[in-house]
Amino acid sequence: MGRLFGTDGVRGVANADLTAEMALGLSVAAAHVLAEAGTFEGHRPTAVVGRDPRASGEFLEAAVVAGLASAGVDVLRVGVLPTPAVAHLTGALGADLGVMLSASHNAMPDNGIKFFARGGHKLADELEDRIESVYEEHRTGAPWDRPTGSGVGRVRDYEEGADTYVAHLVDVLPNRLDGLKIVLDEAHGAASQVSPEAFRRAGAEVVTIGAEPDGLNINDGCGSTHLALLKAAVVEHGAALGIAHDGDADRCLAVDHMGEEVDGDQILAVLALAMREREALRSDTVVATVMSNLGFKLAMEREGIRLVQTAVGDRYVLEEMKQHGFALGGEQSGHVIILDHATTGDGTLTGLLLAARVAQTGRPLRELASVMERLPQVLINVPDVDKSRVKTSAELATAVGEAERELGETGRVLLRPSGTEPLVRVMVEAADIDQARSVAGRLADAVKSALG
Repeated sequence: MGRLFGTDGVRGVANADLTAEMALGLSVAAAHVLAEAGTFEGHRPTAVVGRDPRASGEFLEAAVVAGLASAGVDVLRVGVLPTPAVAHLTGALGADLGVMLSASHNAMPDNGIKFFARGGHKLADELEDRIESVYEEHRTGAPWDRPTGSGVGRVRDYEEGADTYVAHLVDVLPNRLDGLKIVLDEAHGAASQVSPEAFRRAGAEVVTIGAEPDGLNINDGCGSTHLALLKAAVVEHGAALGIAHDGDADRCLAVDHMGEEVDGDQILAVLALAMREREALRSDTVVATVMSNLGFKLAMEREGIRLVQTAVGDRYVLEEMKQHGFALGGEQSGHVIILDHATTGDGTLTGLLLAARVAQTGRPLRELASVMERLPQVLINVPDVDKSRVKTSAELATAVGEAERELGETGRVLLRPSGTEPLVRVMVEAADIDQARSVAGRLADAVKSALG
């Protein structure tokens, strides 16, 4: 059996890959593993359980709650809330475990389970591995040690969760948003209630789209993966900016007043300068992945901010931040982590801080985002090749060297084996889009020749 846990929990088609039986079994396994690790020692354990609005989240939530309670864990059911809200509440309420049911930006038929440790932090890989092992052992017949009587977990709805989370968001803002009209695209997702409420409490005039989840329309033609509606709405309403979330609101992309996209790299650049100005950017350092646009790197160098780059994936960004105490990191996709105020990417917090910078400076987002120039970027996927030889092929190394000499300091080449498919991703950046396409095409041919 392949590893159930990916980089962001367990995910798959609900009721096909991810069944009620699996959700229940993983929850029981998580309770037993954390008990073995001493997490529950000396007290009665508590878990926070939340979900996004997907229809499948209803039965999966029931399965998770049943599994935890049957293992002796008291459950606080917070209902439909963003992933970062569940992480925050896990820490704020002193819970031993948090569980979020969501497949983030994936289409509605998918769903997922993500576990948080005490404090709202992602579970360590070794604990995930142990949960999977224990789950598999009991799935094939080994009986559970089950509590009875007063030992079973109790379940109650924690209706204050949304208000607690919104109050936290507004409280950490450096300034109010009075005078700003903002369009919010909630992707018919988990932040459809709390995100507009947070922006309103912070003083903004709010227009919402994609904020009527019905269990079936999450991410459907809206949100951070489909910006056309938001771009049109910002222009139509004469708004200062627009903010788009994904289904579980752990990421944020933006649109300026002209209806132009502001991506995660640009958001990071704006926030980095704002945080340095108020002495909140520890070590004057920002963390991003190797897929960040070269224009971001050049802008940070020009502004005297150090850039630390990691492998692709927000988990690697977070690991680097926690290890060295950095305060800001993120990805081009809009997954931004502000570690002083959140343990995971938080799209609502990111959007609020971006809007706060606009309000504080009185400058349009378009002007603030111009601190970096996005260089043209071309990405080509080369399938059906031996991706394991990317780093050892002499022929490929020669082709890459020639490309890098041609591009000089105004361009960049990155060859990356896919983590899940038999293909190699060729990424080329250059000052000119035609040059980027030409170099990327030649490198794709080289990959086919050398690794095919």
